[in-house]
Amino acid sequence: MEQRIEPLAGADARDVFEKRRWVREHYDAGSQHRYETLEGKLHLLDVILKQAWIDPDDTLKLQCLGIAFGDALAQELGLTWVIVEDDYGRDPALILEGTSIVSFPLTAISKRVQAGETVDVRSLFRSACETIARLRDEQA
Repeated sequence: MEQRIEPLAGADARDVFEKRRWVREHYDAGSQHRYETLEGKLHLLDVILKQAWIDPDDTLKLQCLGIAFGDALAQELGLTWVIVEDDYGRDPALILEGTSIVSFPLTAISKRVQAGETVDVRSLFRSACETIARLRDEQA
């Protein structure tokens, strides 16, 4: 199966922006700047999940959390948002420039919530960072 990787643009960029905005707006207007920090993203994800503000069957809102999770990964690891198209469709993804590493955070949280798992955001984040760092080191 061949993957085509394109820059995030147009309707795809607007969709990612709207998903990000939905999460960020859980902060009141005067505190939305907190989303710009790594801790602000992880804290907000943690609160939304622990307070069960999203039903497990609300895939769209859970995918919004996946975008925020991806923003945290991008911020921590210097990843870039792109669109990956393959036989299964088009999805936002993160790449590590200069490598073949591609990560799909959109469903990182939703698939766990929908499976009935309790999501520990910080543990999931550490694990994802460790995996990407290991893959990066293997390609070096």
